[in-house]
Amino acid sequence: MTTTIARACAMTLATVALLGTGLAPAAADPSGTWLRENGESRVRMSKCGDAICGTITWLKDPANTKSKVGQRVFFDMKPSGANAWAGKAFNPEDGQTYSGKITLSGATMTTAGCVAGGWICRSVSWSKVN
Repeated sequence: MTTTIARACAMTLATVALLGTGLAPAAADPSGTWLRENGESRVRMSKCGDAICGTITWLKDPANTKSKVGQRVFFDMKPSGANAWAGKAFNPEDGQTYSGKITLSGATMTTAGCVAGGWICRSVSWSKVN
């Protein structure tokens, strides 16, 4: 019986050690193509170095001169919590770059561009296309 208790303790310690090394379950991955809630654009999220970046891949109105297919609008997005990333967001509508956030919940991605240290944010929802 002492051997059984010793084995159980050893397994518990090994599990705690693995969790302490960062080998906990991985967060969701935002990679893929996403359709903006208003149906006006699609963005492809993908790895770029050690971060996630997002590039416009389709526009409902290709004559829109402020937004362009191929334009990177999210960059340097790095994990910042469970199913969350933080980095930079470029808004083609005003030409400004903001502090950016991404959160995932199932097949919905929410992006936000923030000012004032993250106190004031404008969010957009996206649905996964593929």
